[in-house]
Amino acid sequence: MEMAAKYKPRFEVVADAESLALRSLSIFIDAAKQAISEKDRFHVAISGGHTPARFFELLGDQPESVDLPWDKIHLFWVDERIVPPDSADSNYNLAVKTFLPKVPVPEDNVHRIPTEYTDFNACAYAYEQTIREVFALEEEQLPLFDLIILGMGPDGHIGSLFPDSLAPFDTVDLACVVYAMDQKLARITLTHPVLSAASQLVVLVSGGEKAQIVKKVFTSEPDEVKYPIHILWPILDKITWILDNDAARLL
Repeated sequence: MEMAAKYKPRFEVVADAESLALRSLSIFIDAAKQAISEKDRFHVAISGGHTPARFFELLGDQPESVDLPWDKIHLFWVDERIVPPDSADSNYNLAVKTFLPKVPVPEDNVHRIPTEYTDFNACAYAYEQTIREVFALEEEQLPLFDLIILGMGPDGHIGSLFPDSLAPFDTVDLACVVYAMDQKLARITLTHPVLSAASQLVVLVSGGEKAQIVKKVFTSEPDEVKYPIHILWPILDKITWILDNDAARLL
């Protein structure tokens, strides 16, 4: 596997989706404890979609996660569809349905991406201002998330950084708008400099339908237009890839 040898990704292959969720939970808990021990706060950004749903359920069900000092945890989202927060398409709503009501996180520590503005750029700007305030950023500073949890789409996208769009190349903003393509919903997403600045990233990939894109991503030369996840190749040393057997079967 030429690309894996050259760029040395750090893989963890687990048996199935349940094992993937359990491993994700373990990483979350360890990262939270370490950050809180070192600086008394934990900043984490999560994604939506089918793959992390079981991990979110475990966050709300397992004593070791429920008992974390959630008053010191600040929860953000990597991306969001521009839909009402109670929509079935909302990444925030997925968290509400799975773990948010079950953990003692203060409301002020839950920083969802606002989707109420008719001007989509206002949504992105409001989210960026929230990030700046919570992290107490100077003008040119990037937020340093302790952990960002990502998925990878069947086309190689991360967050809402899609192939053949301009969003992956926004290096100015902390959050940007991704306008609707092919009848899909418009979105707000963190930009790739924010993702790249994180202390630790985890990419979750589950299911046999992802096997082909996993193979393509790791056997192709970097092409950030075709496979936006390649934007992260300069920071592979900070990324843990957790794949179940079905997703990893062609590696």
